Amino acid sequence: MRPQNDTLLRALLREPTEYTPIWLMRQAGRYMPEYNATRKRAGSFLGLAKSPAYATEVTLQPVDRFKLDAAILFSDILTVPDAMGLGLYFVDGEGPKFERPVRTEADVARLACPDPNVELKYVTDTVRQVRTALANRIPLIGFSGSPFTLACYMIEGGGSSDFRLIKTMLYSRPDLLHRLLDVNARAVAAYLNAQIEAGAQAVMVFDTWGGILADGAYQEFSLAYMRKVIAQMKREHDGDRIPSIVFTKGGGLWLEEIADLGCDGVGLDWTVNLTRARARIGDRCSLQGNLDPMVLFAGANEIEAAATRVLNAFGPLHDQHGKVGGHVFNLGHGISQFTPPESVQTLVEVVHSQSRMQRV
Repeated sequence: MRPQNDTLLRALLREPTEYTPIWLMRQAGRYMPEYNATRKRAGSFLGLAKSPAYATEVTLQPVDRFKLDAAILFSDILTVPDAMGLGLYFVDGEGPKFERPVRTEADVARLACPDPNVELKYVTDTVRQVRTALANRIPLIGFSGSPFTLACYMIEGGGSSDFRLIKTMLYSRPDLLHRLLDVNARAVAAYLNAQIEAGAQAVMVFDTWGGILADGAYQEFSLAYMRKVIAQMKREHDGDRIPSIVFTKGGGLWLEEIADLGCDGVGLDWTVNLTRARARIGDRCSLQGNLDPMVLFAGANEIEAAATRVLNAFGPLHDQHGKVGGHVFNLGHGISQFTPPESVQTLVEVVHSQSRMQRV
């Protein structure tokens, strides 16, 4: 059964909507005082993410405070490699690290797909609890990192400024990287399907680091494995269509190829011209994006002007042939932890009001 406010799902499936729906990448996060209070009670980020009760609480905080059109599961993209036994931990000021990075043939051979209903049961339990708490008022988005993005962290052992280790493997041992990516693709597909079975009503693949790849390498090492994920993903559950979104940060060069993956929505970062993106993709997919997150540090008037420019760049809901083009308003990447909450309030109100005016 669709939620009472199904505007996001309708936009992703290119069905008519009364206004442009909005949600924000990383919408449950450190910019919200209530999130920081909950995280303090949890004791650590992993304590927060691995507790269904705490994760449910912070998932709901932004949708209770702002009139967002979707909740997104609070979790981390590195839950899958953590469940593979790589030993995820966090260092203050440095981000995620792995105790046992994947560097050798033996390391790759040891990798196995985790059972999402066993090693990742805390995630599916969170999905169920969030769905119950939402009482079907808005949809819940599930997500995963892309196979390539997960591989970046698994091989580098954490974040990286130059991705030297994974690119060395890519060029010197492409066979080894392909083996790793194949495991990741099967694990991601199983993980997303488990979230769908638990109640996620849309899913998103975050290809955060696909944009670091050269043309050609992107198609071989990132796009091909997202195609495998989408091909294995459940498209319906309990009689409802489950739309999917794929977002490659820095992927503006490859929008047509991303749209051809079989996903329902293509995420755009803030460097992409939305008008041209719509012309390039046509009616194959809806578009999601793409306000520069830094706009939210300007004043209310500037936020209103910038959001209106994004809406105008997408243009009318129907093209000259009467076909519906779906638009989900979002930032071009995750919201900054330093963002004033009142700026989010302004943005949500502007998107809803301005897009309603466009529909008249």
